Amino acid sequence: MNRLQTTAAALLVFALAGSSNARNRSLPTQLAPTRMTTIGVNAYLWKAAVDTVSFAPLLQANPNSGVIITDWYSNPKAPGERVKLTVAILDQDLRADALRVSATRQVYQNGGWVEAPVTAATVQKLEDIILTRARDLRRASVRG
Repeated sequence: MNRLQTTAAALLVFALAGSSNARNRSLPTQLAPTRMTTIGVNAYLWKAAVDTVSFAPLLQANPNSGVIITDWYSNPKAPGERVKLTVAILDQDLRADALRVSATRQVYQNGGWVEAPVTAATVQKLEDIILTRARDLRRASVRG
């Protein structure tokens, strides 16, 4: 497994650990509204995004603008690389196009940090995890 795969796998493990598995739950007979907000953005997406990226230290988390920025995070199993995430929630509705995740990756080479590529699949998987978690939160709000 190369460094990029190691980072991607580590991100997904941490993100999945914070999300709940809804496969074995029955669906509610009614749904909560998709537009749930007492802040500037969709509250389900906000909570899901904060939960998902909480493995990394947060630099900024503004619920009114919908922007979450993490500080650099290094997986203890791969100390020669680090990632930084930015999550932007763009709407008050719970929709897939209301979420944007971007990642920056660096590797330690020759005594300094240099930029390295992040696969689009890694960013897409993080978006999917956040959206799934937000939908789970929405379903759970009906139950109780």
